[in-house]
This record gives sequence, C-alpha cells and structure tokens, in this order.
Amino acid sequence: MALASNLGFPRIGPRRELKRAVERYWKGKISADELHAAARAIRRDNWTWQKQAGIEHIPCNDFSLYDHVLDTAALVGAVPSRYQAGDGTISLDTYFAMARGRQDVPAMEMTKWFDTNYHYIVPEFANGQTFRPASTKPLDEFREAKELGIHTRPVLLGPVSFLLLGKAESEDLDPLALLDDLLPVYEQVLRELAAAGADWIQLDEPCLVLDLNAAQKPAFEAAYRRLANVSDRLKLLVATYFGDLRDNLATAVALPVAALHVDFVRGADPLDDILQKLPQEMSLSLGVVDGRNIWKNDLERSLKVVRRAVDALGSERVIVGPSCSLLHGPVDIEVETGLDEELRGWLAFARQKLAEIVTLTRAVNEGEGAVETELAANRAVMASRRTSPRIHNQAVKDRAAAVTGEMLARQSGHAERRDQQARHIKLPLLPTTTIGSFPQTRDVRKARASARAGTMSAQEYERFLRAETEQAVRIQEEIGLDVLVHGEFERNDMVEYFGEHLSGFTPTSNGWVQSYGSRCVKPPIIYGDLQRTAPMTVDWWQYAQSLSKKPVKGMLTGPVTILQWSFVRDDQSRAETCRQIALAMRDEVSDLEAAGCKIIQIDEPAIREGLPLRRKDWDAYLKWAVDCFRLTSSGVRDETQIHTHMCYAEFNDIIKSIGAMDADVISIEATRSKMELLDAFVAYQYPNQIGPGVYDIHSPRVPSASEVSELLGKALAVLSPHQLWVNPDCGLKTRGWDEVKQSLTNMVAAAKEQRARVGVESPAD
Repeated sequence: MALASNLGFPRIGPRRELKRAVERYWKGKISADELHAAARAIRRDNWTWQKQAGIEHIPCNDFSLYDHVLDTAALVGAVPSRYQAGDGTISLDTYFAMARGRQDVPAMEMTKWFDTNYHYIVPEFANGQTFRPASTKPLDEFREAKELGIHTRPVLLGPVSFLLLGKAESEDLDPLALLDDLLPVYEQVLRELAAAGADWIQLDEPCLVLDLNAAQKPAFEAAYRRLANVSDRLKLLVATYFGDLRDNLATAVALPVAALHVDFVRGADPLDDILQKLPQEMSLSLGVVDGRNIWKNDLERSLKVVRRAVDALGSERVIVGPSCSLLHGPVDIEVETGLDEELRGWLAFARQKLAEIVTLTRAVNEGEGAVETELAANRAVMASRRTSPRIHNQAVKDRAAAVTGEMLARQSGHAERRDQQARHIKLPLLPTTTIGSFPQTRDVRKARASARAGTMSAQEYERFLRAETEQAVRIQEEIGLDVLVHGEFERNDMVEYFGEHLSGFTPTSNGWVQSYGSRCVKPPIIYGDLQRTAPMTVDWWQYAQSLSKKPVKGMLTGPVTILQWSFVRDDQSRAETCRQIALAMRDEVSDLEAAGCKIIQIDEPAIREGLPLRRKDWDAYLKWAVDCFRLTSSGVRDETQIHTHMCYAEFNDIIKSIGAMDADVISIEATRSKMELLDAFVAYQYPNQIGPGVYDIHSPRVPSASEVSELLGKALAVLSPHQLWVNPDCGLKTRGWDEVKQSLTNMVAAAKEQRARVGVESPAD
C-alpha cells in the first residue's frame, strides 16, 4: 500500500503561540520550563492532528524554538567560540545568543533559506573545527511523541547540505573537508534513534536541487554510504525540495537509501525519467501537494502523477506527500475569520493539505470510489476558481500589455541625476537615515486591534497614529538624522499593507507564517488581476513632512518583494503578476512626487530571494524582475531621488542586475557580515550611492559609537565618502524605543566622527 507522508509542520501554532512564549521568555516573564511546556503543547497538537488526518509518516524534530539549521549546529556542537560557556555546554541562553546576539557578542549571520522568505542562521566553521554530540533534541522529541502513542519519523538536516549551507572563517577552508569529522555525530544520533524504536529517518538534502560541482556530488555518496550502514533497523529517506534534480538525479538515485523524495510542484524533472532510473530497492516519495502556497490542490491532476508512479513501481514503493515541509504556510483555515466564503473555499492551509495527501493516498490504495465525495468537491472548487469573474480584469491586462521600453528608463543617467539631486535636496556628507519603520509598540498593536474590532473609532485611531508619527519625527530630529521617515505606524506589515489597498489582493486574519525566530508575517493573497484604486501612502507622507523642515522619505514596497512575500495566484505567470503590481506602484510613486516628495524609497529585499535556484534560469527572472522595478521607479523627474533596500542576501551573483535597477541609493544589510557583502559592490565598481547597514536591528544589543565608526571606516576604505550613506541594516519595527534611540544616537555620532575625518582625508575618493 502507498503511504501518506508529511515532511514537516508549522512550528508557530495556529495563533502564534510559540512566538508569544519565546518572546515572554526573552523578556524574563516566563521560565525555561514554561517555555518548554508551551513548545510541548504545540508539538502534541501537531502530531495529533497529523495522526487524526491519517498521515502514516509523521515527522518529529521538525519543530524548533528558533531555526532548524541552528538546531543542527547545536546538535553537532558547531558553536562558535565566542558563545561557548566554560564547560562547553549549549544552554538555552547560549542557543538564543547565537541567533540574536548579546550585548557583549553579536549574533551569527542570517540569510534566506533557498528562495523562500524563511531565514536561517548560517553555521560557522573554523580552522581546526571539531564536532561532538551536543544535543539530544531529535531523540527527546521522538520519545516525547512515542509517550503520546504516536510513532514518528525523525527529521534531520542532512550532513552535506548542513556543510554546504555554512560559512568557513577563511577562504582556504572547504566546509566539505569537514564531512569525515561530522559524520560520526550523525552516526551516533541515528544509532540512538534506532535504539529508541525509530524505523524511518528523514534526512533533508535540499542542496541536491542546486548546481553542484564535481567535488560536491561525491560527498553525498560518501556520506550516505556510511549512514546507511549504521543500523539494519533504519530506513533512510533523503528529501529534496524547492526545485528539480536535473543533472543531480544520477547522484540522488545512486544513494544507498530506502527512499527518495522529489518535489513535483516546483520541480520539473520528468516523472518517467525518474521512474526509469530509480533502483528497484528504492521507494519514491512524491511531493505533489504544494507546501509553499495556499491554494487547494487539483486532486485529479495530482492523482495522475501518483497513479503513474504506482503503475510503474507498485503501491508498496510509493509515498505520497507535500512538495516540501508545510513550514512555509499557515496552520489551519478553520481559524481564519477574515475571508469571504468563495475565496475561503479555494484555500488549503497546513491541516487541510494533510487531508489532501490522505485523499490521494486512499484513492490509489482503495480506489477512487472510496473518496468520490472528496474528489467531486475538489472538482467543483477548481471549476469555481477558473470561472469566477473576480479573478479577471481586462483593463488591467490591457495596461500591462501596453508597457513600453521608454517606461523603464529614467530621463538621465545617474551622474547627471546625482548633481541635480544634490542641489535639490542639500544633504551633508555621509547622510544619515533609517530604513523606514519604527518600533511597533504594544500600544500601537493594541490600537490597531481595537480599530479592527471597532472598539476604537476611525477618528480616534487616526489621532493616535498622528501622535505616534509626530513623536517619531521629533525623536529623529532630536537624534540628528538627516533624512527622516514617518515610522509606518499605520502599516501592519510592509507587504500586507499594500495588499489591503490593491484590488485583486486580500489579507487574512490568521494566515501567519514564520519568517525567522519569533518573527511571523501574514502574507496577503493575490487571487486576481491587480490595480490601485486610490493613493495609499500620500496622506501619511504629507502629514509627516508638514512636521519637519528636513526631507521625509516616501516609503513603498517594490513589486518583486510584494510578489515574493504574498501567496501568489498560480493561474498565470509570476512575471505577469509582478508587472501588474509594478504599474500600481508606479502610480503611487507619481502621486508622491506630485505631492512634493523629494526622496522615495522602493524596498526590494526579496529580489535576490526570487532568483531561481539554477543559474541556467537566472537571466529570464532577472530580466523581468529588474524591468518591474524600473517600471515602478522610472516615471519621476531627475531631481527626485529613488532609494531601494535589500537585506540578507548574497549580492555577488546578481550585482550587474542590481546596477541595472538604476536606483540612486541602495541600502543593504552588512553588519553581521562585517561589511563583507560590500565586496560585490566594490568589485563591480557600483557607480551609484550605497548605505551599507551599520546597526544590526535583528539583535537586541546596542552598538557603541566606536563600533559603528569602525564599520564606517571599513566602508570608507573602499567607497568614496560622496557615495556613502549611513543607516541601520533594516527597519526598526521589531525593536524597542530605548535601544533604538541609543543605537541611532551612536550611529549619528559615528557619522559625525567620520565626516570630520574625511574632511581632511578622502580614502577611495
């Protein structure tokens, strides 16, 4: 019989229970025991739901208090020396210090998990690196489920992907050279799980969908040749996801494992090719239910894939599951209260996807007649969505089709624009600013909730927001920032806010997804053609600008980021949807300029995230992504300064495309990498202005003025002072006012110190 399987489940709880528990622990309001109790309750519910749904391979150790890659680093003792306690233990506070930093030590680097909006903590490998069993988390959670009467399949990040996703402290250290030292820890973990009663182990090797060189491919075979011999009791399943195997298929099917998981949603590997090459002793796990989107699965289409596999392999060698872990979607549509019934009927969150997996499995095991009710209901949903008039707007389609090349270009080149902007805006050397948002305090969140609930009138809410905005402007003036922002207190999220103001979008009330650590986002849903029906930000910009003589930036989110950080319709190309967003945001840019806004920031933190995983596919994506940014930004006069912001990405590979975006100023995350990310801009000789972040906003620590000045000094060693802006890494929404004020005060002091220095010396000028 085919097996119903899952690769992973959301960790946050249906109403973000984990977020609240973790943040209360950080604030000292609950103990470690109470935090662990909250985590156990979430795991219990997750396992119970999966068992009740009929999932036979239920994952464990897919849960994390912060990040599963960080958990793996802790598991194998890969803790940088700066965090180590004297006895070498990895306490809960050490774990969180690695993720968030402490006042005396910065956090580890963080970056995007492949092409998702999930962020992982980047493992660090030093010369002389050793590994040791340093955590019992996988074993503890397997036993925890067993005590509940639930047999689970432990999940581990595979050893090769763990090393490939890490970062060596020196260029002469190849992380894969550490594989032989790492494998004994994995072998011990597998032996302990086998002794505790585990029979299947899921080892995630998502790097198998990347471009691998001749030295990397053999590492997989070497690793699994050893791991497959740990115990006769264990069956190993290697899980790949987020893309196709292509030239790595031969490597994957040659692994001595019991099963291989392949993503048939994002991947494009021909099924027949896989079926032909799959060894007779290997089972195939079919990722046919989309783990990264919220639309109901077309069961008839997926069933064709499953049936072809069953016909070729026999049902006993087929496992049915999601394309990837369900981590990347909301938990349960049943707690969603903000959607109309038609749209709600088109959606499936994590719990509903479990039911789809089980329906597909039953259909091949018991015959379609056993699930005819479910299949008939699914056919009706598919037909409803295809024919609904709310999806299509011909005027929007016509406007997108009429975009011309002239609409994608500024009037003049950057050098000429820069001179005009200098005369028009009049800023000092090394101008200081922030990325956009200011702390969304408990009072802000409470007022927003009250306004939504109707217990605070619209007039009262606007008065509250105006007061918060004025306070933010006054604080920025007191600190001495040169370019101000209004603080974005009216915005719940940088993408969701625009989703609430564009037709063809809908927000959710409880569609929460983990972004990193305790940070959750609520991606809006793009269900139809998109257009702007009225200005979205102009009034708030005008109010903030009326409070100060200093320039206030207009703050927008770029089209690619809105696309990437939404749940996107799957009935047309992403490029077409992005072009529709770009036209809507172009209208907003034009209205801001007409209102007198001199500086407009169009954030694109997700442009690198959207890059396809295979280089062969990059050019097509980068062409339409850059075009969409330029479509948004190019309708303004030369004297209007366009900024953009990007964070937590490797820029080297796409630096030419970033240059092609032709923003006047780009701000980037650079603190955790100690300005290493600036190297790409220097090597490329990026001609425009740059603000490399000098303050890590994802950590609660306050950087000193000397620390910030040192980072600025590193930037000035390679950039002209006329090219350099001074700003934090990212928005300040998640931070508290006390730390923000002190950090920005130190940042401004450091900028003034460096201004005084470059007044005498001009390194790299």
